[in-house]
Amino acid sequence: MAHSPPATGPRRLAVWHSSSDEQRALITSRENRWLRTFRAALRGKGPQSGEPIGVEGPKMVGDALRAGLEAEALLVSESGEPDLQDVLRAARECRSRVVDRILRTTDKLFESVTGTGTPQGVAALFGQRRWGIEDVLRGPGALRENAPLVAVLAEVQDPGNVGTTVRSAEAFGATGVVATRGSADPWSPKALRASAGSALRLPVLRAMAIPIVIAQLKVAGVKLYVAASTPAADGLENPGEANLSGPVAIFIGNEGGGVPPEVTHSIDNRISIPISGHVESLNAGIAASILLYEAARQRRVDRR
Repeated sequence: MAHSPPATGPRRLAVWHSSSDEQRALITSRENRWLRTFRAALRGKGPQSGEPIGVEGPKMVGDALRAGLEAEALLVSESGEPDLQDVLRAARECRSRVVDRILRTTDKLFESVTGTGTPQGVAALFGQRRWGIEDVLRGPGALRENAPLVAVLAEVQDPGNVGTTVRSAEAFGATGVVATRGSADPWSPKALRASAGSALRLPVLRAMAIPIVIAQLKVAGVKLYVAASTPAADGLENPGEANLSGPVAIFIGNEGGGVPPEVTHSIDNRISIPISGHVESLNAGIAASILLYEAARQRRVDRR
């Protein structure tokens, strides 16, 4: 097929009629330009500026549409056809955010563009959202009356930990997430799957320089905490003793080296999660989840 590759930014889209000849045509070449674009998005480490976000699976594609992302193209395999109507139904529910281009291919070629062992037959390319620090501090609509609660991933390199943190951030009412330079991209395919789609809904800033993150949070009056792996001692607080009910940012460090020195020198206090002496440290995603839960617990108590 002679389609052009997707545009670099989001645009207003419209559903094609099922009678379209182009919709019926089947992509049969591995070197098709659209398949190359999908392959890069679904197997890469995250989109660069202007590049689309690759999302796989009918549920996550539907969730992305409902979250307000604008689709540039939808790719469906032969075995994914039964799920197409559910995706189009989700598109119709989002009146101005529906699917402009539906492409079809074989199961074998679809498998060649995805990064999963069990392809789900439906994938989409979405335009990137443009979040700012104000969005991360304010949060989505339902949270805008809450004090900022921000998870900051400081050079967290494992996409599973990044995705887990974003998922927990949404689950426990965080207003947003910042991934600093050196962290895995929250919009990378592996991190997206680990976040179960939370990274498509929650305000997320990517690849920010640590000094800029710290400066912007301090200007906003946000108290900075860092998760520490050492037992509680002078200068450290247990999670239940730290006041996490106000404007707070929780820094989570690299899996091996912890947080960079520039974070340690700038934070207000450290939080140590008590663990057994036989365990050296917690997984970054688990540590973030525990502290975000504690922040949510304190905030619920304060609202009573």
